[in-house]
Amino acid sequence: MSTIVYVCTTCASTWQNGKKVGTSGGEILLATLEAENGTTNLTIKPVNCMSACSHACCVAFAAPGKYSYIFGDLHPEVAGDILDCARTYDTKTDGMIGWNERPEALKKTLIARLPAL
Repeated sequence: MSTIVYVCTTCASTWQNGKKVGTSGGEILLATLEAENGTTNLTIKPVNCMSACSHACCVAFAAPGKYSYIFGDLHPEVAGDILDCARTYDTKTDGMIGWNERPEALKKTLIARLPAL
C-alpha cells in the first residue's frame, strides 16, 4: 500500500452563522497537492477535520507499519516541499524522517509523530 497524505479540508475556513462559506485554505492546499503529485506512490486524501485548527493548514503522512506524521502551518506554495517530504517518508521502512531529511518548510512545522500500530 502506498503512503497516504491526508489533507484537512476544514483548515482555514470562513464561517458564517455556523456554516462554512467559500473555499477553505485546506481545500486550496488539497487541490494544489493533487495537481503537483503526478504519478507517484502517494495517495492524497481529504479529511473533514484533523482538530489542529490553531495550526491551519495541516497534513498527515501515514502508511501501514510506519510512524505517522502531522505537520501544520502549511500553505499551498509549499506543496512541492510537502510532496518531497512524503516521497522521502514513502522510502522509509519504519517511516522515520530525520530533521535533516525534511525540506526547510517542514522542519519547524511538525505537530506530532505517532508510533505505528
